Amino acid sequence: MHNGEDLVYTLTSPDGAITLDAIAYGATVTRLLVPDGRGERADVVLGFSDPARYRGPHPFFGAVAGRVAGRISGSQFQLDGATYRLAANDSPNHLHGGVQGFDKRLWQGEQLDPGAARFSLKSEDGEEGYPGTVKVSVTYLLQNSAFMVDVTAAADRPTPFSLTQHSYFNLAGENSGESIASHELEIYADEFAPADSSMGLLGRRERVNEGNDFRRPRPLDEAIPHLHARHGDLYFTRAHGPALVDAARLVHRPSGRVMTVRTNESCIQLYTGVSLDGSIVGKSGLPYGPHAGLCLECEGYPDGANVPAMGDIILRPDKPFGRLTVYAFSTL
Repeated sequence: MHNGEDLVYTLTSPDGAITLDAIAYGATVTRLLVPDGRGERADVVLGFSDPARYRGPHPFFGAVAGRVAGRISGSQFQLDGATYRLAANDSPNHLHGGVQGFDKRLWQGEQLDPGAARFSLKSEDGEEGYPGTVKVSVTYLLQNSAFMVDVTAAADRPTPFSLTQHSYFNLAGENSGESIASHELEIYADEFAPADSSMGLLGRRERVNEGNDFRRPRPLDEAIPHLHARHGDLYFTRAHGPALVDAARLVHRPSGRVMTVRTNESCIQLYTGVSLDGSIVGKSGLPYGPHAGLCLECEGYPDGANVPAMGDIILRPDKPFGRLTVYAFSTL
């Protein structure tokens, strides 16, 4: 045991259909067992079998990314007349909260009941260059064959804040040896946020185009070659206020598994796992090659501190913060 990093919190849905394991280091989801059309369960998230591996380098497998998920362009922002410079850990941009983001912090874990666990963190003023102290809690709940991510936060002074759950999904099963090319994807978005060659956001909205339009189901083997850098774009959901909206739907027909993403976040980032190169061996002993899993990261507009018109992500002391994302599983 390493100060609690390796303690595994196991959650089971009330109907017994799905099981989730998480650890306090990074509030990381390490396993998610989901049944297929025949009722046979498989682990549908990428990761490691040994919890200690998450303390080494990896591409945010299962972690909570923050204080701001995504890329802050130019690694700086202005807020209330002051300029804040951040680590360019994805040069020239600042990615997922910096060098020691929330994914590399030891959260305080608490099992609430058999289907729920809460992870809490205090991020001090000045941490990774951000102003203000933030207290945040992320609660994982399993209900009705759904994995729910409930985020609440409070700050003592204004600061950019937007988290995401960064699991890599493969509905064929992490141990299948299949890539996500065998999946079909829908993203219910009319507009996206274009990015430059460094994946820095350009501060504007555009209509989805022939290459990145997922308003109807698309096989990913056909779609990936047409995506920006084969990576995927940031899309604007149809969320306005606290009500949940359908943001995406992922289908793996051979197994019959379906995952529907609902959220009240304003954006969803598609990441196809293009940077996986086979150098990481996963929990089943198989190397993770390109597109071994995909992320559907529900979040605010990452560069909102620089371009407020694109989405306000400033957490203020008088402004309560609550966001909910649901990954609901079903079968064809």
